[in-house]
Amino acid sequence: MARLFFTRTGALSPVEISMQDRFLPRRRFLGTAGPLGLAAGVSLLHGQEDAASSTPKVCVYTEHFQSLPIPEVCRIFRQMGVDGLDLTVRPGGHIKPEEVKTELPLAVRAAREQGLKIMMLTTAITEPGRVAEETLAACQGEGITRIKLGYYRVGEFGSLARRLDEVRRQLESVVELAAKYKVRPCVHVHSGPTIPSSGLMLLDLIRRIPPERVGAYLDSYHMTITGGAGGWRQAIDLLTPWISLVALKNFQWHRGERDGIGQQRWRTDYCRLADGIAPIPEFVETVQRAGYRGFYTLHTEYRKPLKECLAMTKDDFVFLKKVFAKLED
Repeated sequence: MARLFFTRTGALSPVEISMQDRFLPRRRFLGTAGPLGLAAGVSLLHGQEDAASSTPKVCVYTEHFQSLPIPEVCRIFRQMGVDGLDLTVRPGGHIKPEEVKTELPLAVRAAREQGLKIMMLTTAITEPGRVAEETLAACQGEGITRIKLGYYRVGEFGSLARRLDEVRRQLESVVELAAKYKVRPCVHVHSGPTIPSSGLMLLDLIRRIPPERVGAYLDSYHMTITGGAGGWRQAIDLLTPWISLVALKNFQWHRGERDGIGQQRWRTDYCRLADGIAPIPEFVETVQRAGYRGFYTLHTEYRKPLKECLAMTKDDFVFLKKVFAKLED
């Protein structure tokens, strides 16, 4: 299989210059296309299926509903009014990876019977292998074009430069395999001891891979933790050509204990979209301004009893519809 990546040896190569030229016209246009870049004629990011004028579609992450069978989750989500599922297919997920060939078609059928779609999969894939290939083949068979990849660990302090090179090679091999099945693997912007732990680290990982082949998976929670007041916005700007998935969730800081010398410690906890530190309306507005016209994932991660988790997810969807309505003002 022909390699799909760029290599840098000093100055920009002709291929990289071509890639830059390819995105510059769209960026220049966005600067003059109105307050949100929503005017008619805005170029859409690669692979986005929704029309520029439509309200974004929404799916819900299923990790915290895994106590329920998939048909029951689909029934509840239909009543909620969302468009589909972000289905976990990984160890401990709704579907075990080794059962994806038989179970994913059943999940797609269950969703279709409720008027929903399996809009993406959340996987643990970090390198090629039998399970990765079976998952990608199942996605192709069911028309699922986006998957979230698994996580890469940072490793010991002092080894990050080496780890980034290792992860980059692993990621490139996954991208080659996924291209065979016409599925775009997406790398989640996380925080903490994972790679990538910021939007700028993700850019470093994928900048040599064409946006048609790999996606940036934005996350309002993690990008606000690592990006503070403005870093998240700058990361969205730089990642614009690769934006393929967007997760929305929020958090609050909570005071913990002081350590032995008196340093105050803090922790985060998930909260409703409308109640947290991440500025959800501004985050969504910026993503839309970047030209993204795909769906959003309600990344429900409430560590609550099922009934309470469902109620909070409903509240989030009601709030998100208000955010979308504001885009059209």
